[in-house]
Amino acid sequence: MIRQPIVSVLGHVDHGKTTILDRIRGTRVAAREPGAITQHIGATEVPLDVILKICGDLVKGRSFKIPGLLFIDTPGHHAFSTLRARGGALADLAILVIDINEGLRPQTLESLRILKQYKTPFVVAANKADLVPGWRRHPDAPFLVSFADQPESVQELLDKRLYELVGRLFDQGFSADRYDKIEDFQKVIAVVPTSAKYGVGIPDLLLVLVGLAQRFLEEELRLEEGLGEGTILEVKEERGLGVTLDAILYKGSVKRGDTVVLGTAGEEPRVTKVKALLKPRPLDEIRDPENRFDSVSEVGAAAGIKIAAADVEGVVAGAPLRVAGPDLAAATAQVKEATRLEVELSDEGLIAKADALGSLEGLAFQMKEEDLQIRQAGLGPVSRREIVAAATVRDPLRRAILAFNVPILAEAKEELGKHPDVQVFEDDVVYRLIEGYQEWVGERRAELETERRREVVHPGKVLLLPDYVFRVSKPAIVGVRVLAGRIRVGQSLLREDGRIVGRIRSIRNKEISLQEVGAGSEVAVAIEGPTVGRQIKSEDLLYVDVPEGHVRRLEASDLKHDDREVLETVKAIKRKEDPFWGS
Repeated sequence: MIRQPIVSVLGHVDHGKTTILDRIRGTRVAAREPGAITQHIGATEVPLDVILKICGDLVKGRSFKIPGLLFIDTPGHHAFSTLRARGGALADLAILVIDINEGLRPQTLESLRILKQYKTPFVVAANKADLVPGWRRHPDAPFLVSFADQPESVQELLDKRLYELVGRLFDQGFSADRYDKIEDFQKVIAVVPTSAKYGVGIPDLLLVLVGLAQRFLEEELRLEEGLGEGTILEVKEERGLGVTLDAILYKGSVKRGDTVVLGTAGEEPRVTKVKALLKPRPLDEIRDPENRFDSVSEVGAAAGIKIAAADVEGVVAGAPLRVAGPDLAAATAQVKEATRLEVELSDEGLIAKADALGSLEGLAFQMKEEDLQIRQAGLGPVSRREIVAAATVRDPLRRAILAFNVPILAEAKEELGKHPDVQVFEDDVVYRLIEGYQEWVGERRAELETERRREVVHPGKVLLLPDYVFRVSKPAIVGVRVLAGRIRVGQSLLREDGRIVGRIRSIRNKEISLQEVGAGSEVAVAIEGPTVGRQIKSEDLLYVDVPEGHVRRLEASDLKHDDREVLETVKAIKRKEDPFWGS
């Protein structure tokens, strides 16, 4: 006996994930969603006889062992990483839905990253083929039947878009082709053109899924008897039932009255009893059922179930569920181990927050790929405590929190106002979260460099321009060209003989007063101390007087070649009096 495979449906928002499932189920869940966008994770059993009926002539003469398919519909991509089982992905297979007209979008790329991370076999549904100009409708037809009756211009355009899609998938590290052209399904990703709206290609998609499951996953799907193991999809309030748990049971069975151990966001698992066990009817949806749930006494894997139980406070999405049996201590230890975050921590790193265990691990995985260390990781909203913790990090470029699909609490926002150097990044796409942080690092580094320059006297070299003496003394005002480095108000200027001639009082460019100017600038400079014709004269070279204590910091910094030469000249001038100056 083999159980039904668990198939996760994922992809970019509005590319047709729920509509594909609606077409298979004969339901209208997508239409009932707010804004027609999936808000919660759903699960639906599709029995084998329904699949065979949809496939029609495509399955003539074939026999199948699997009892059906258990589909999981996810909001966009991120819930997929919530679905954990034994440290890996809960799904045995996945459908990646891609709008053939839009191609790879941000959540598509995120989905591909997750599929690669969990090594989950998947099929691409190249959806919305009906939007190709000139497309002829053939409701519920197999793709090849519909394609054969399309005008030549439509066939060419569809092939072109498929070719572009296959190219983009190759760029992401996946070899793919149209499903009917593939010889080795273990090496090449099957792409099935579909129109979820009219049902075209749905038979082909189901046939590929069933074929892959039966041919390559039979061992993994072998039914295991014993105590139930599952993953919690969502924790939510249901009228008349109180707080309930939507879960996927992937091993063993669970009965009404069983003691179950549930993972939480804290250290200790929650132990409770199953008060009620509810199961959606075949082709109905655990998230938004059209019919009442069936109250059952026992459920076996694989199945989507709703559990009513007391004392489930702290239980989180993505956490494990175990039926305890006679050895409660062993089940508790298993859940505790399965709930333990697989995140490497470092003393100097960022703070990572996420909505579920799997998504936090996915965020940590991608951060490691980008060589970003994590100091602290946790589930749930960003709190005041995390803002305070981020503010204490020594490295100013790591005073940041990456918040994946979680809000910032009001108290945290208030605390954030006290720490302008702490930054919180929010997004429900991991790579956008990381990109946002990396962009901020670039900007912050530039700001810190500017601040550092203001603290450390930077080398500078100026030429006093002939015929540009505006005032001889008190202060002397002369025109200069900055040949290298930069000059700043308040700095002292040094002659080549080692004598300090005076301090820069102001810098002006026409009517504009400036604090600092760099190489190539020609400006009027007011210098306190010298008299033109005595201490300074036209065509003199003057240097910024760099304090000896700043030399090592300058030498360790990323100075330009010309600026480094100016620093060496200043050192040579100073060493005429002190041979060890700046050593």
